[in-house]
Formats: sequence, C-alpha cells, structure tokens
Amino acid sequence: MKVIYDSDSDILDLILSQDEVAESDEIKEGIIVDYSKDGKVVSIEILDASEKITDPKGIQYEIKSQKVA
Repeated sequence: MKVIYDSDSDILDLILSQDEVAESDEIKEGIIVDYSKDGKVVSIEILDASEKITDPKGIQYEIKSQKVA
C-alpha cells in the first residue's frame, strides 16, 4: 500500500495494489474508487483533500493484532 498527497493539486491517493484499473466510480463528490477487472479495489482518490481530511499531510499506521481463541 502506498499513500501519496500532492499539495499542489490537493489530491490524496491511497494505492492499495498495482493491479490495472478497469473501472472507476465517484462514490461521493470528490471521492473516486478504482477497481480491477475482477472487482478488487485498486485505489481511492480524494480530491480537495484538505477540505475533507483533518490533516492530509499526516499519516498514522497501525496494525491490530488478532485475538487468539
């Protein structure tokens, strides 16, 4: 996974895989989801990110452990 914020264009890209984009959907104004040919999410693009996200330049990454039964 890769996260790219372009401050010049104010676009935040969350790239989840390197699969080729086959289809894109604007699920809400300024939020575009790209899908591969088999329906997997390839990326999410957020336009005007500074208006939709508190801090598009900051990122916090967390891995939650699975509980063992």
